[in-house]
Amino acid sequence: MFTIFNKSRAYMGAAILAVGLAAGTAQAADAVRVGSKLDAESGLLGTMILQVLQAGGIPTENKIQLGPTKIVRGALLSGEIDIYPEYTGNGAFFFNVDSDPVWKNAGAGYDKVRQLDQKNSIVWLKPAPANNTWALAVRRDVADANKLKTMEDFAKWVGSGGKAKVAASAEFVESPAALPSFQQTYGFALKPDQMLILAGGDTAATIRAAAEQTSGVNTAMVYGTDGAIAALDLVVLADTKGAQMVYEPAPTVRAAVLTANPKIADLLNPVFGSLDAETLRGLNAKISVDGQDQKQVATDYLKSKGFLK
Repeated sequence: MFTIFNKSRAYMGAAILAVGLAAGTAQAADAVRVGSKLDAESGLLGTMILQVLQAGGIPTENKIQLGPTKIVRGALLSGEIDIYPEYTGNGAFFFNVDSDPVWKNAGAGYDKVRQLDQKNSIVWLKPAPANNTWALAVRRDVADANKLKTMEDFAKWVGSGGKAKVAASAEFVESPAALPSFQQTYGFALKPDQMLILAGGDTAATIRAAAEQTSGVNTAMVYGTDGAIAALDLVVLADTKGAQMVYEPAPTVRAAVLTANPKIADLLNPVFGSLDAETLRGLNAKISVDGQDQKQVATDYLKSKGFLK
């Protein structure tokens, strides 16, 4: 009886030790919990991560479109999820260093957030070369007629009397980080009658105003990877001087999970590397404009690029 009792205690102790170790580590056999934010782009990217890991033989658990940034980031830090797509520029706010100009440079911003998150045992994998930040987009007929490709081109056009009229939110017009930053960086100024301020911050409304030439609008406040940009044939003006912070999407993964499943990086890096701004706009348009199923859009793209069979 005494020997049996001691064996039982030994088994119980081993079980308790295993549970304790599991709380801080991950094993390759554990399902990788894939999350994302609520918006369509984040859901699309999260779905791509999920499908590619599954195809690579890694067990997964679907936590796609879990909640807003605060919820999903918190879930990653607490170990409730293991991986989700985040934007590099958000590191400025996660670590309260938003005044640092490093965030306006894609490569430097990525290196900065990757370094800062090491203390949280979070690894940032390769980002997509697609910047989902504030931008200005011009109707294609206007852009072609005036040879507008960059914000420098736009500034020269406005300065020489070009009839630009911008649809934007009050926040975009008033926030020092938005239109005022563009104007200061590129040396132009829009008059009050060159702006149509729309309630709220919905870029779908500003893009539609430009496409339909509402009240003479030919330019719209956008986010760089908005799907409606592609659908309504606007031209996004390149921010060549870095007036805006860069927000490139990248998988963020718990270090313990990456250690247990090292091929995660090899599977995901080429996928995100293929998602330039034009590609991501087109995929977003299929979901937000055409109403296609997010999962099917992800599958079709991954198959077309050879990431899925």
